[in-house]
Amino acid sequence: MSALTPEAMEHTIRRYFAACNAADFGALVDSFTPDAVHYFPPGLPDVPWRGAEAIARGWIWCVETLGSRWTIEKVLCSSTSPEAVIEWTHWKTKSGTALRGDEWYVFDEASGRISEIRAYYASPADKGAAINEWPGFDYAARGYHLRSP
Repeated sequence: MSALTPEAMEHTIRRYFAACNAADFGALVDSFTPDAVHYFPPGLPDVPWRGAEAIARGWIWCVETLGSRWTIEKVLCSSTSPEAVIEWTHWKTKSGTALRGDEWYVFDEASGRISEIRAYYASPADKGAAINEWPGFDYAARGYHLRSP
């Protein structure tokens, strides 16, 4: 049983999204543990983002460069572990485009801050990759299957 309530985790996620939309460096950094990691699907440069400050700088760049705004569509928070899953939309206002996806959140129980995000995009798979997975994510150490059954 997690010490973090589903309500506390949802509050942290919503506060994080508000900080993203406001391009608020301090509030973004405060949403994460100092050593947090944000994983992304393959094909993006310089991923994963490692550390609260790197994550904050990344989202501020998106707001300033792409006109990014985000909305939360759905939230599911575990009552038994410090984890949550959301659906979101990333609105890129300067190009008039949007990206939809999901994210898996892992929280640090002691601080209530986000320690990891794993992003999934509603987009085609990279046909050039033998296995579509997050760059820099240690699948073996996390107990993921490395071969097809």
